[in-house]
Amino acid sequence: MSAVLLPFDGDGAVDWPGFEALLRGTVQAGLVPAVNMDTGYVQLLDDATREGVLDRAAQLAGPRGFAGGAFVADEPGARFDLDAHVRAMEAVGARGGTPVVFPSHGLNSLADDDWVAAHAALGARIDRFIGFELGSMFVPYGRIYPLAAYEGLLGIDACIGAKHSSLSREAEWDRLAVRDRLRPHFHVFTGNDLAIDMVCYGSDYLLGLSAFAPEAFAERDRRWAAGERSFHELNDLLQYLGYFAFRPPVPAYRHDAAMFLARRGRIRADATPPGALRRPESDRAVLDDIVERLEAML
Repeated sequence: MSAVLLPFDGDGAVDWPGFEALLRGTVQAGLVPAVNMDTGYVQLLDDATREGVLDRAAQLAGPRGFAGGAFVADEPGARFDLDAHVRAMEAVGARGGTPVVFPSHGLNSLADDDWVAAHAALGARIDRFIGFELGSMFVPYGRIYPLAAYEGLLGIDACIGAKHSSLSREAEWDRLAVRDRLRPHFHVFTGNDLAIDMVCYGSDYLLGLSAFAPEAFAERDRRWAAGERSFHELNDLLQYLGYFAFRPPVPAYRHDAAMFLARRGRIRADATPPGALRRPESDRAVLDDIVERLEAML
């Protein structure tokens, strides 16, 4: 699965044609698009825009469908609102997508056992969803739960997998071991943009980095499956891009994604919405170099 950037034009409006082109490109590459995720600025969108994103994903995702962040906009100190999360998940499911339980203040304020119980309550009302551990380097209310709590997710039939975005290999290796022991078909969707070779250890992926070049990730995957040695060179270049784009402050990677995609002619502008962090102009030279090297490698 690959997150899809939501592009903006220079006037601060959503570039819907650009978004549709990125959706089509992700599907054509053979990846399942994931929308209304952190890469899609879901925290910064109003309800109408989030709905518009889902409508377009439903129209363009193709037979493999899409994943969609189920986001609840609550405030610090808020209590977990089960009904609000169910409504957000139903909005994705009604359009044929698989909901991803996007973290909220209320959900991530819960104690370990209560966090598992909250997902079990969601699973009693939604028949298929993906959990999501998101580190605080991405959002201030992010939280990585202890391994025992993660293990609890595997006992929820409706939870088909969980995206893990701690940026820690060790934490993800531990989750893979639990998965292999308890529920081998459960998906550990790596969100570690600093270790995209986690696929070599048994993780699946739902990455923000793949939004930069989904066709390059699809080609990387093909080379790995085919046992081609050139997998490593392509993976190394994509990892270099990840280390550069996902440096602190991490959320500014989305501006790097916009610059990268605009440089490649995939979107019209590298604008970002109000409230989004931006990178310095000096990033352009590095990104230009990576674009040239990547296009030569493909």
